[in-house]
Amino acid sequence: MKQLDRKIFSGIGYVSLIILAVLCIFPFILVVSSSLTEETKIVTDGYQFIPTAFSTEAYSILFKYPQEMINAYLVTIGVTVTGTLLGLFLTSMTAYVLCRKDFKWRNKFSFFFFFTTLFSGGLVPWYLLIVNYLNMKDTPMALIVPMMLNVFYIIVMKSFMSSIPEAIVESAKIDGAGDFKIYLRLILPLSKPALATIGLFLALAYWNDWYNALLFISDEKLMPLQYYLYKMLGNMDGMRKAMMGAGAVVTTAIPTESLKMAMTVVATGPILLAYPFVQRYFVQGLTIGAVKG
Repeated sequence: MKQLDRKIFSGIGYVSLIILAVLCIFPFILVVSSSLTEETKIVTDGYQFIPTAFSTEAYSILFKYPQEMINAYLVTIGVTVTGTLLGLFLTSMTAYVLCRKDFKWRNKFSFFFFFTTLFSGGLVPWYLLIVNYLNMKDTPMALIVPMMLNVFYIIVMKSFMSSIPEAIVESAKIDGAGDFKIYLRLILPLSKPALATIGLFLALAYWNDWYNALLFISDEKLMPLQYYLYKMLGNMDGMRKAMMGAGAVVTTAIPTESLKMAMTVVATGPILLAYPFVQRYFVQGLTIGAVKG
């Protein structure tokens, strides 16, 4: 009887997961299909899962200047990789210090970090700090530094590191290991699931960021992908509004709707490839750090 109940439960679980997976895949299929559909067909018939009027005009417009697109990709990849690595390093170091019970100032520093989640100086002081005091205007650091540390990620990492048995740290100290060696050789390997999760969140945040570029970047060579696409879409909308005076027939030649979908594909496609490399650490999180009794 128990075996039958287990099979029924497993069957219901598999069916539910399949339905959920299909529901998650459908929107992306719709985006890809719409990006390959003629603009007039989208305007008249709406979005469709299977393009009835195939067209690559939206991608032709996107890659009309391939060098600019490649440069935007390179800037975004560089910022994402550098920012994620530095963010993980600083976040994990901060969390390790705050979870150490022998650090007498840890509660005061924890309150200091938590206080910044409740109150902030505002946009203008932040802008003046980045531009006038740190002199990061039109530099890659203006895209990296503002998002490098997140208090919520520090709290999550601290909670995970607090679950690591203290006996591991104490045994390393008995063997003569210093704090930094313990952090590098023991704490970081045991924190791979948390590092992978927070690293994925950091990478997504850096990859999707366009606001910092809007504030601090005016050099076209330093524009990330999201801001480059944002400007292109704005230029297309401006062109469409300017051409409206010439007649509605002319405006239909501008594929605004299919262009939006093509931009979504171009912007989200590469970052989707990062998830399979991180997923395996989620499974390891079930057993990593376990100590036999």
